[in-house]
Amino acid sequence: MPTSSLTASSIANIYDINLIYARQILNSIGQDGKIEDAKKFIYPRPKPFVKWAGGKRQLLKQFRDLGLYPPEEFDPITNMYYEPFVGGGAVFFDLLPKRAVLSDINKELVITYNVIKNNVEELITLLKKHVYDNSYYLKIRSQNVNNLSDLEIASRFIYLNRTGFNGLYRVNKKGEFNVPFGRYINPVICDEDNLRRVSAVLQNITITNQDYREAIKSAKAGDFIYLDPPYYPISPTSSFTAYTAEKFLEKEQIELRNLFIELNRGGCYVMLSNSDTTFIHSLYSGIEGVMINKINASRAINSKSSSRGKINELLIINYKI
Repeated sequence: MPTSSLTASSIANIYDINLIYARQILNSIGQDGKIEDAKKFIYPRPKPFVKWAGGKRQLLKQFRDLGLYPPEEFDPITNMYYEPFVGGGAVFFDLLPKRAVLSDINKELVITYNVIKNNVEELITLLKKHVYDNSYYLKIRSQNVNNLSDLEIASRFIYLNRTGFNGLYRVNKKGEFNVPFGRYINPVICDEDNLRRVSAVLQNITITNQDYREAIKSAKAGDFIYLDPPYYPISPTSSFTAYTAEKFLEKEQIELRNLFIELNRGGCYVMLSNSDTTFIHSLYSGIEGVMINKINASRAINSKSSSRGKINELLIINYKI
């Protein structure tokens, strides 16, 4: 391929990556570079370090193929990316923006991100000491995090995530982790190569433990915000809002919708995921410039295997496609 034809679009198409990351690669290798030069930025890439119920990693290619993601006019060099419900961070690790604010209300999760950012080698050492055993799991689960250092909290968090049932994160009303032991064959507790790659991409990223509204207060026109809140339940028994001890139901969903409208009016690019319910449809219908799109997703967290399978979700965007 002649060097004169090297563009972000050609990099994105050949390597099947999103356009935002392709633009950053092009900025690094220059328009006079060769398409083969892009490979070193793509293989291997960091990936989420935890399994996360409702994580978007499996859906990102569908988002791209449908032309719903990412917003083509977002400039990852000059503008900021915000993910205030970061969870496993699948979208962040797909975009790999140089400028980003990641946040979550889950304090232990945020501590873990920051430990990986600042103390990854010490964390790897601790993770290697864990064993995959039911009694040991229950012992670690019963620990009071208030008596642990940040390094110990991060080690515990990753261990419980990698060995607990289906990677689910759930707490009781006291905020205590209560997911049962998972049944796996040789689970990977310490993926040290990926943890080092994650640490490297987090070095210039802001990671905070805040309410989502505080986390994006500095967002301005041209910034890209991905909102992935606890989903509104599709039935009275299907809620997984016990992600923290707080609830995220009608009142909270309405407040989030109002913030979406503010961001839309402020010129931000906004993408939001939620459940395919009449209530969520009603919240976002009729907003000028906003599109509601159905996405086919897989549910893997139901305790009954017969209840797992395909389910529709919504991807709501305010930018042109």
